[in-house]
Amino acid sequence: MENKVEFADFNSYGSRRGNDRVMTRGTFANVRIKNLMVPGSEGGVTLQWGTHAPSRVEEGASPSSSVTSIYDAAAVYQNHSTPTIIIGGEDYGMGSSRDWAAKGTNLLGVKAVITKSFERIHRSNLVGMGVLPCNFVNKADYDKVKDLADATFDLVGIDNDLKPQQQATLRVRKADGSSFDVPVVVRIDTPVEKDYYRSGGILPYVLTQILA
Repeated sequence: MENKVEFADFNSYGSRRGNDRVMTRGTFANVRIKNLMVPGSEGGVTLQWGTHAPSRVEEGASPSSSVTSIYDAAAVYQNHSTPTIIIGGEDYGMGSSRDWAAKGTNLLGVKAVITKSFERIHRSNLVGMGVLPCNFVNKADYDKVKDLADATFDLVGIDNDLKPQQQATLRVRKADGSSFDVPVVVRIDTPVEKDYYRSGGILPYVLTQILA
């Protein structure tokens, strides 16, 4: 309002697609989206742990968490240099997907998206924004991790020798101190996509090629 925008002009995020601050806030603002870590809710909400995501939760401890917007939680995690991931189901990214669906994911500090399957264009856009797409080798493993609100995750096997469609391991550490591994397939499908990802996305890749 302080910028003299009329109430009638607050109509859609798409009409502000040139404003990165608005569009990042709108990335997960769909009112029908469901986060299984917050059962019974709809919309872009998640659990934020304390002032930042715990690197380790002591056995038997009851870590402090609160429900907040995905944008606000992501800002806290980024301020504490805590990378985040997304766990998704079938056809993740399906719908009227645009470039901002992947741009916003990157700007929220998400480093990887692990799903049962991807919508084709969104998978490609994630790679183009420097976000690692992965699929569960066994789709049933999704049920093991889909609502683990108090766990931490590590992707093991991702290094400079990354190969298209190689296997990696999602290592899950639960609050009670136990851990288990889940096999995933890296959905970087071609050698040029590997170059995009290793450069941090298409734009950094093009820039390095121009300056080379």
